[in-house]
Amino acid sequence: MSHTYRADPRLSRFDPLERIIFYDDFDEGIRGWSELIGNYEHSLDSMLPEYSDMRPPMLSNLTMWDTGTAGSMEGDYALKVASRARTGSLATSIKRLTFRKRGHIQLECYFTFKPEASELRLSLNDVRAFGILFDLQDGMNPEYRWMPHLRYLNAQGDEMINRWQVKGETRAFQNIGDTGETVSHFHLGPENWEYVDAPVQTLAYNEIATKMNWHYLRVNVDLAERRFLGFQCNDLIYAGEPLKYISIPAMPNLNCMLNTAFWVETNRDKRAFLYLDSVLLSGEF
Repeated sequence: MSHTYRADPRLSRFDPLERIIFYDDFDEGIRGWSELIGNYEHSLDSMLPEYSDMRPPMLSNLTMWDTGTAGSMEGDYALKVASRARTGSLATSIKRLTFRKRGHIQLECYFTFKPEASELRLSLNDVRAFGILFDLQDGMNPEYRWMPHLRYLNAQGDEMINRWQVKGETRAFQNIGDTGETVSHFHLGPENWEYVDAPVQTLAYNEIATKMNWHYLRVNVDLAERRFLGFQCNDLIYAGEPLKYISIPAMPNLNCMLNTAFWVETNRDKRAFLYLDSVLLSGEF
């Protein structure tokens, strides 16, 4: 890719591949990101219970009761993903699109995470985890639907963990409704996460719950060879053996699927927040 993008102050902080598929700066709006809801048939009550109470993303200018309005890393608004105030609650945000050629793709973003600043204490372990996933399916005559998941486990109970994880298995599919046309599965549960062979990474949190530090994240996937290649978060670069991912038989109506999702999970009866300043997806094709 030509390095002319380095003259653009918004793009020069990224290292995109040959083609930019999308670039979302949330100062310009929500940019097509929406809530990840479960499949349903005839009634919303047919949805799997884990999906029934997820919250949609929103725009935030990061106003805090003590520090005022900080805005995002570079601008006024960030995309905010916020859980319920219930231990183990998850919130998600997804962008749905398709690919035109199976090649190497790379997602980059700048993010930060915090619990709701509802107490006058550090609250360091109140966020359990946050993560990113791809939901992918082959194109013509598809064989597989496959789902690379990358999770940062911040804390479990009172214990700080600060390690990256991947997932290689999901729960069994369940029929939704009575027509046989719709199925669903919940793939963000606590089971089957495995640690990545990478060092502990303590991300900057700062001294109080209302101070924000922004982080860089890059994730690489090869659609043609069906490989989860690696990732980078700040100065930690994982470029070892390809990482595990969920693999299931291809499903109807999902050909060429290239979905991207973020999520956050709370460790307490307190809301957990994931903020995204900007997201860039690029590819080689």
